[in-house]
Amino acid sequence: MPSTRGKKQDGDKVSHKIEKIVHDWEQDGTIGTSRPKSKKKAVKQAVAIALKQTGKSKYQKKGTHH
Repeated sequence: MPSTRGKKQDGDKVSHKIEKIVHDWEQDGTIGTSRPKSKKKAVKQAVAIALKQTGKSKYQKKGTHH
């Protein structure tokens, strides 16, 4: 079994990016050029951005790379 010690999992990368994007939204009220009114909408948009940046899909099954 390969060791994952010292490596970040893909889910960790995505969740870290989501946290960073939402934190930035809380600071200045914008995500990119948009201005989501509620935190719920900001999180939803942050998820989409983070998945896009990491090359993942919302509908991708765990363990697949396509």
